[in-house]
Amino acid sequence: MSASEMEQRQMKNKGVVDALYKGLGEGKMETVGKLVASELEWWFHGPPKCQHMMRILTGEARLNAFRFEPKSVEGVGDCVIAEGWEGEKVYWVHVWTIKNDGGGGGGGVIIQFREYFNTWLTVRDINPHPHHHAHTVWQSHPRDLFTRSLPALVLAI
Repeated sequence: MSASEMEQRQMKNKGVVDALYKGLGEGKMETVGKLVASELEWWFHGPPKCQHMMRILTGEARLNAFRFEPKSVEGVGDCVIAEGWEGEKVYWVHVWTIKNDGGGGGGGVIIQFREYFNTWLTVRDINPHPHHHAHTVWQSHPRDLFTRSLPALVLAI
């Protein structure tokens, strides 16, 4: 895949995730349901009581139980990484994996969701590249991270 094709795919994937957060913000669960696969693979790291997004997606919690307002949304390969924070006590990262429709259509569907709450995340590309080893493609950057202690994880993609 050429660099421009990869960039186009990342933009489509980012559009899917942007539409998801917009649908959540507007209370349009029908829209959200069209963007997420019926069999969603989910991983979580953080305090169990902080599984906010999964509770919203499954209907266990009301939409207004926790507001997700991403501060940044970035495409990395077939993944889209969103992060947000609210004051000093709440920091979250969502990693969404998109399966594309294969054609020139409007995008794809979310097939995997990783939810990290109050966790510093580093994403590393481990695919073999000529002349270099695994490298960091994304890293958490909350503004107040250095004033608090958070666990750190590395996600290999």
